[in-house]
Amino acid sequence: METQSLQIITASNQWGALLPEIILGCFAVLILFVDLLMPNLRRQIPRLSILAQLLAAAVLYTGICANCERTGSEVLFGGLLAQNNASDWMRLFFLLGSICVTHIGSVFLSRQSLARVEFHHLVLVVTGAFMILVQSQHFILLFVSLETVTIGFYILVAYRRDSRASLEAGLKYLIMGAFSSGMLLFGVALLYGAASNPELPMAARHPLNFEDLGVFIAASNELFNNSTNLMVLFGAVLVLTGICFKIGVVPFQIWIPDVYQGAPTPVTSFLAVSSKAAGFFLLYLLLDGPFAALGYMTTPLLTVVAIATLLFGNIAALGQRNVKRIMGMSGVAHAGILLMGLLASLKVDWALLAVFFYLVTYALASFGVFEVMAHVADVDDSDQDMDRYNDLLKREPYLGGVLLVSLGSLAGIPPLAGFMAKLLIFIAAFQAGLYWILGVALAGVVISIYYYFGWMRSAVMDNPFLADQAPASIASPRFGARLLMGILAGLTIILGFYQGFFPF
Repeated sequence: METQSLQIITASNQWGALLPEIILGCFAVLILFVDLLMPNLRRQIPRLSILAQLLAAAVLYTGICANCERTGSEVLFGGLLAQNNASDWMRLFFLLGSICVTHIGSVFLSRQSLARVEFHHLVLVVTGAFMILVQSQHFILLFVSLETVTIGFYILVAYRRDSRASLEAGLKYLIMGAFSSGMLLFGVALLYGAASNPELPMAARHPLNFEDLGVFIAASNELFNNSTNLMVLFGAVLVLTGICFKIGVVPFQIWIPDVYQGAPTPVTSFLAVSSKAAGFFLLYLLLDGPFAALGYMTTPLLTVVAIATLLFGNIAALGQRNVKRIMGMSGVAHAGILLMGLLASLKVDWALLAVFFYLVTYALASFGVFEVMAHVADVDDSDQDMDRYNDLLKREPYLGGVLLVSLGSLAGIPPLAGFMAKLLIFIAAFQAGLYWILGVALAGVVISIYYYFGWMRSAVMDNPFLADQAPASIASPRFGARLLMGILAGLTIILGFYQGFFPF
């Protein structure tokens, strides 16, 4: 019997299904050897890294097109992971996002005397871990891939070893990341102990597998007054708490402003977009999977969290002058909107599409802003006051134009893509009956216009109080940067007018 089980597990080990991740892993090792054995080719390593990401994206997109008629999930590697249309699109999302991070990193590193190869190596490794994370169907794979991501960010956040702000951000992220990982692991241990209890008739055969754990939790609801049920509830809350730390919702957002400001600009963009997207998709996998039967507990809890997140993020951003802190606190507010959409997706079928569309528009606008920030920033990119963008549209029209389009989309100004994304989330929340969150979210959008438009005003108008100061030097974007920013801004405009070709 054991031999037969091993044969079944072995037969499900389809390594070709992980070919994009394997490509990233091979290229991550390859660029280290290129740096070691062919130092004269070090300048080509960013291009080599982007080539790896494009190759992996092409392979993945080909597989998506081949499986476009797939309706369910394909369970692989003995139940460790499952692939479906949603996870495949998220994998492609991370690959395209990593291309933007790699390019922003190239702009940032061109002014720094820092190790360059290791940065691109870590971006490839973390991207591969993100792609595996969103396919997880087992808590062991979830924890290993999540910690691979987290450890990579420990290094990336503190990458500027000559910067006090970066080291401080790295220390804070290390402490908070370790604390959240410990809470998540403790929750997993409680769930394992509850689901594998041999005294219970419904004990799970594989207690760490999402499907088996979900069956156990649904069955154990009949024993509501039993202590095992309390262990399940406590374990689920700890697991959700660990993930909420990663996505930065209230009250687990304390690390965001300092880490966003101190981390290098490309790392901040990586945290703001890819890390947030992975956390929300993982949260969806758990709420729609093993924790589906706990909706009576998770829905009210996350509703309160979403309301607090929307209020805190928008109000805290009002008093910020450092643009990286503005992106951090506004990112908290966007997390509240995404959480509202996630709760709506549990009741409205098409709401998951709205959440994914929101993630895409948020990524386009955020990467557009961070591309501009990478060019405007000085050597010390943690000190980016809003006054540095004074009259940017006149001094560098291309950078100013991209910034205005991106900030307008983040603010939800029609007819940009961010407006349509918010509108779809709001409609889904209304259909799901989330009226309280919807009301707070509408108020949050009104508040957000103040700090977004304050930044846009600085970029458009000349501040008379700075007339006697020499304007800050700005790096003029090269062709590659102009092309990438043009694509980001162009898609932000196009998706605001037409969403018919949006795939999912």
